[in-house]
Order: sequence, then C-alpha cells, then structure tokens
Amino acid sequence: MTDFHIGVVEAKFADIIWENEPIASPDLVKKCENALNWKKSTMYTVLRRLCEKGIFKNENGIVSSQISRNDFYGKQSREYVAESFDGSLPAFLAAFTSGKKLNKKEIDEIQRMIDSFRKEV
Repeated sequence: MTDFHIGVVEAKFADIIWENEPIASPDLVKKCENALNWKKSTMYTVLRRLCEKGIFKNENGIVSSQISRNDFYGKQSREYVAESFDGSLPAFLAAFTSGKKLNKKEIDEIQRMIDSFRKEV
C-alpha cells in the first residue's frame, strides 16, 4: 500500500499544485516563495518526496498530479480509519461526532449518503 501520509505544510503545497496544474516548475517555485515563504531548494525537496509517493510527477519541468485531490484525500482518510479504528467507519464517525453537535444540514447529508449506499447493496 502506498504511504499517503503528508503533513500540513506538504498538504498546502499539494493544494497549490492541484489548483494550478499543470504548472511549470519555475512558476511553482514563485508560488511557493509567495505562499509558503520557501526557497527553491525546499520546494524541490518536498516535490521530490511527493513524486516518490506517487502523488505528483515532474516531467520536463512541468508538474502535474498522478492522483486527483479527491482521490488522494479519500485514500488518506481510508488509511487513517484502517489504522486508527480497525477499519470501522461507524467507530470513526462515533469518535468524530462525540462532543460535536451535528446540525440539520449535516444530518440530512449523512442520511442521503446512507440512503445512496443502501441502494447499492
């Protein structure tokens, strides 16, 4: 299984790529200087790590994603639930919502999701 764990700052960097892809690496350097206060070497180091994880690619100076933002965060979330809650989505939801009162809109959205999944079974 691919390791999709990334830190908060790496996630901000990834978001810059997803929002601007495909992007020339010199343009990405400039965006990272402005948004993250990174030097060129820092940007290339983090980009290399994320390319090694299979999230992005840098071909001929053009950076683009290997996986969409939604797919990435979906896989990262599934890994978290698997590792932290033995793969139990109900256990995750119970922990996530404890101490947080859901509003009607959130409850309705969750119910629509449940209804949709029920139709597929």
